Amino acid sequence: MMLSNALPRGLSVAGLIILLDQLSKYWIIEKVMRPEGVDGTPFHSATRIEVLPFFDLVMAWNRGVSFGIGNSGGEWNAVILSALAVAICVGMAVWLAKAETLPLQLALGGIIGGALGNVIDRARFGAVADFLDVHVAGYHWPAFNVADSAITIGAVFLIADSLFAGRDSSKN
Repeated sequence: MMLSNALPRGLSVAGLIILLDQLSKYWIIEKVMRPEGVDGTPFHSATRIEVLPFFDLVMAWNRGVSFGIGNSGGEWNAVILSALAVAICVGMAVWLAKAETLPLQLALGGIIGGALGNVIDRARFGAVADFLDVHVAGYHWPAFNVADSAITIGAVFLIADSLFAGRDSSKN
């Protein structure tokens, strides 16, 4: 049974992710990491604030893709990565319009929202703002943000839906 509200539901999730992502980045860039009275671009701080023994707030600018891969790219890097992300989002929106299961709709909405949240950063700053820093038992995960989390969680939902939803979801 095709859910007629698949696209609006998934795009609502995407919109919520974009809103949460951009609000969290505004808060970290403008309120937490920017010292009072400092002018200039937001590419200014390497401050680390310990929140928990395994979790810090940091300010890291990623000009590449996930985990800093391609971080040394030139000025066209942001344009190319953004265009690629938007093209993938369009394809995922087409898939979303046909999605029959709620987990698939949520997954695609999360991935689309996360990708577009990072596209907004690339358009505004030429890089993606990462600020969540997790380190446990000597292992240090690269800094990430709300959009990255939504993409990762969406990908996990996507895999779970494809593995466990049964034969009917193979139409998606």
